[in-house]
Amino acid sequence: MRRRTMLSGCVAASLCACLGTLLLLVNARAQAPEDVHVTTERSCSFMMQKGEPGQQCEVPLVQGCVIANFPGTKKPWTTISKGGKTTCQFDPKKTDWKTRVVGTCTKCTTEQCSASFAVKLDCTPG
Repeated sequence: MRRRTMLSGCVAASLCACLGTLLLLVNARAQAPEDVHVTTERSCSFMMQKGEPGQQCEVPLVQGCVIANFPGTKKPWTTISKGGKTTCQFDPKKTDWKTRVVGTCTKCTTEQCSASFAVKLDCTPG
């Protein structure tokens, strides 16, 4: 009889531990993480033909949003994609990373070139 009581006590203790863990998991899911950010991405792009002089485009920013930093850094979260023989960058003279972001490429020396400049924006309220 004593053995059966100890066994049922162990089962009850295990069940309580499982229920406690389950309640903690449910409670953790119900609370929004403090580090949640609302983000969006904006971009501009263009194409060039061989011999065409360098071009530029301005990434349209969203009012109320700021340029997001790449996770774990203080650097802007950006992407430059290009095709063809040209060199592209965010223009350091025309870009202030607050109100204006301008991508620029050099002259196209292959049949066609293309470029796309993307910026991740943080639109978290408050």
